[in-house]
Amino acid sequence: MLTEVTATRYVTPLREGGSLPGIVEADDLGTYVMKFTGAGQGRKTLVAEVICGQLGRRLGLRVPELALMQLDPVIGLGEPDEEVQDLIKASGGLNLGMDYLPGSLGFDPLAFEVGAAEAGRVIWFDALINNVDRSWRNPNMLVWHGQLWLIDHGATMIWHHSWRGARAAAGKPYDASDHVLASFAPDVAAAAAELAPLVTEELLAEVVADVPDEWLADEPGFDGPDALRRTYAEVLAERAAVISDRITVGERTGDTASRAPEWLTGRPRRKAVK
Repeated sequence: MLTEVTATRYVTPLREGGSLPGIVEADDLGTYVMKFTGAGQGRKTLVAEVICGQLGRRLGLRVPELALMQLDPVIGLGEPDEEVQDLIKASGGLNLGMDYLPGSLGFDPLAFEVGAAEAGRVIWFDALINNVDRSWRNPNMLVWHGQLWLIDHGATMIWHHSWRGARAAAGKPYDASDHVLASFAPDVAAAAAELAPLVTEELLAEVVADVPDEWLADEPGFDGPDALRRTYAEVLAERAAVISDRITVGERTGDTASRAPEWLTGRPRRKAVK
């Protein structure tokens, strides 16, 4: 179950993200990156962050700890940026916080080496959650204390934007040709053997239970939040059972060559991140 805290001070916006997340302080004396319910991407982005972030953590991947954050819009009154003010005003109530990693650096595949085992685990996990946003263009990974951390899972499980096609999407192949870790000789087979057996019905039930009811309410075609949670878990379970054999990494797919740039596929070897 996610911890619930209350935001006490808005510190600064993070303009690298399209949803305009912000650094905030909370009543537990922690500092978080807050994702707002009032952002343009809507609450499904936060649902994806919770399910995929919690699933990644349970599978042993490094994902910043998540917390539910109560927000009183009054804390934005002193913010000079009108766009930020509007976002905070639209996000009163429950939002999502991610533990802030001070001093972390954006992952650069030319500066940091990743081992084949870890690269394989990340790619297998991204294939499971159908992450379309971990490419060399936008890695969505940080290096903190010499270790790789995964962030920003809002652009995952894209099938939950159109539930009619969700079952068919469970078996959809995953092309990792332009994945930021594609050039690190990822051992996807070993990752599948390690991680797939861990994705049990019990684990998925626990993960989806962390999503607040109010973010799942009133979804067309579902009789309440619990029915929607079960469907999330069922689609992920179906995908975990078949995705291992449907991942393409740094190879031609049909008539399409790898989309990774030449400077990435031919980059020099660097010191490994353990």
